[in-house]
Amino acid sequence: MSADILSAPARSPYYGPSASRRPGARGALDGFVRGRAADPAWVRPSVLALLVATALLYLWGLGASGWANSFYSAAAQAGSASWKAMFFGSSDAANSITVDKPPAALWIMALSVRIFGLSSWSVLVPQALEGVAAVGLLYLAVRRTSGPAAGLIAGAVLATSPVAALMFRFNNPDSLLVLLMVAGAYCLVRALETASTKWLVLVGVLTGFGFLTKMLQALLVVPAFALVYLVAAPNPVRRRIGQLLAAGAALVVSAGWWIAIVSLVPAADRPYIGGSQNNSILELTLGYNGFGRLTGNETGSVGGGGGTTGRWGSTGALRLFGSEMGTQISWLLPSALLLLVAGLVFTGRAARTDRNRAALLMWGGWLLVTAVVFSYAKGIIHPYYTVALAPAIGGVIGVAATVLWRHRDRLAATGLLAAAVLLAGVWEYVLLDRTPTWLPWLRYAVLMAAAGSALMLLVVSRLARRAGLLVITVALIASLAGPTAYAVSTARTPHTGSIPSAGPAATGGFGGPGGGAGGPGGQRFNGQRPGGFGAPPNGAPTGGFGQNPGGTGQAAGGANRAGGMGGLLDASTPSAAAVAALKANASSFTWVAAAIGSQSAAGVQLATEQPVMAIGGFNGSDPSPTLAKFQALVSAGKIHYFLGGGRLGGGFGGNQSGGSNSSAQISSWVQSNFTAVTVGGTTLYDLTQPTG
Repeated sequence: MSADILSAPARSPYYGPSASRRPGARGALDGFVRGRAADPAWVRPSVLALLVATALLYLWGLGASGWANSFYSAAAQAGSASWKAMFFGSSDAANSITVDKPPAALWIMALSVRIFGLSSWSVLVPQALEGVAAVGLLYLAVRRTSGPAAGLIAGAVLATSPVAALMFRFNNPDSLLVLLMVAGAYCLVRALETASTKWLVLVGVLTGFGFLTKMLQALLVVPAFALVYLVAAPNPVRRRIGQLLAAGAALVVSAGWWIAIVSLVPAADRPYIGGSQNNSILELTLGYNGFGRLTGNETGSVGGGGGTTGRWGSTGALRLFGSEMGTQISWLLPSALLLLVAGLVFTGRAARTDRNRAALLMWGGWLLVTAVVFSYAKGIIHPYYTVALAPAIGGVIGVAATVLWRHRDRLAATGLLAAAVLLAGVWEYVLLDRTPTWLPWLRYAVLMAAAGSALMLLVVSRLARRAGLLVITVALIASLAGPTAYAVSTARTPHTGSIPSAGPAATGGFGGPGGGAGGPGGQRFNGQRPGGFGAPPNGAPTGGFGQNPGGTGQAAGGANRAGGMGGLLDASTPSAAAVAALKANASSFTWVAAAIGSQSAAGVQLATEQPVMAIGGFNGSDPSPTLAKFQALVSAGKIHYFLGGGRLGGGFGGNQSGGSNSSAQISSWVQSNFTAVTVGGTTLYDLTQPTG
């Protein structure tokens, strides 16, 4: 092994025309199993070590988080029991309402539950494997343009990003979204090699399925992908435009088929579209999950932007570096931006089809577009969304670092490399200083290692090969030490609820490890902790039973919250007595119970494995069902119990941001016409026994 470790061969089998003639899947697999004939001896064991370490980080102790996000776990359970619920992404197997996202991520979880049975592992393992696959594909994509060392750096950056360690151990849709976007980038690299229409169309297909995972967020990579192909593909411009139109058509078809089916199926024959106010998938796509995320105008949302500061935090150029998102993703972001500019300068005079420059445009465009949208979005945005930036940061750093290294005989190149390493060390010191009592020595060690390796990089071209290798190793360790420590701490911390946060328990924050009652943007919800929103009418109990004031960083599966109803952010586990009462004679009812809000329903559904109607959807603000519809279902004997406690008063979403108040009307009607009993700490209203 030598100091030339970062230098890729000018035309190895990965980069020359022969690469395009290899079978796609087989050629990719060869890179992991046998390596390439021209590869140095260190490549294959290094790649295997990266993947094994990633798998350990994402899989070890995974079951400690219990159901993680109970909202999606309950939907996975529903999909495992009903193919119809799986197709539509319903919250319950009786198909009362869908989750507020398209169902692609749920399809994978539901299939896992069907095969292996309902458990924390069957729900969470798919996301961990998606993370390992994303790291592997990122390595392959970067390697094809810039060499194996660049691919390893990019994969390591992704694997050790704290927010990646969080989301690939969680069951939100973001893990599948990241995998699909990275897969799209890999296919784009293949398309650029020989101007392949087949590979470019596959980019469109993968992006379309990303849309079916998290809607418009998947399209943030499209501008960069289209620009890169238009600029760098090795064929005439008219041909490039035609191929891009074909890829766009593939995107529309792969994203639109499910949207079209849902739109065409009569409302009476499908579940209500959660997150919409008019039972419309197009409203959900363009509003709540679309442009509303940018403008803050999200009808029925739990809050949103407006102006430069809103319930979801301040917007602006420094948002990604602030207290909410900084420790999630920004560890190497300043260095990535510096290296992006440097790499483009050093490849500025290369041929139009130069693959290093094309790679920088692809990863850099992905990074810049996504960063700008996240920085200025006024609607709902959570810190964990930033996992979508991790592959782009890794790609930029891997490609640009190798470009500069090949010019290490020039002081400008080594100076920029040194500046990037020093900038990483300084910024990691700042981020680690935000948790001063957690590993206090680490920030000093990182800073000193970064400063020392930066100085040595200035003279690396004059050092012996072994000394150069040592300098590179220290620089990489210094740059990755901070995020890796945070990632390991994240993996060791159980996470539950709807808004998890990466980092050690000491970081607290909204939904963060160890909890914290702060609301979005570090605020509190009306001075109350999650779960007790609104004032229930008629003196009904507020909050749930056994609620934890620690936010959403509770122990696995809500074990310390038994008997509760849950709230906006997390579900809790009902007692054995309550479960027995709910399951009694369950086959006689379509829904064993109904509850305000999906989280209140989720914990009960997971405990009983029976359909529980989520009135009002996630926020309790959707008009599903209306009071008249609910009364008709009760009269027909379709619902056994109504669950009290939790968000009985209509939920936080009741009439919030223009949302429906149907849930509050249903709560009032139930309390006026049925008697509450407490079973194992859970308040139940038997809807088969009216008081009148």
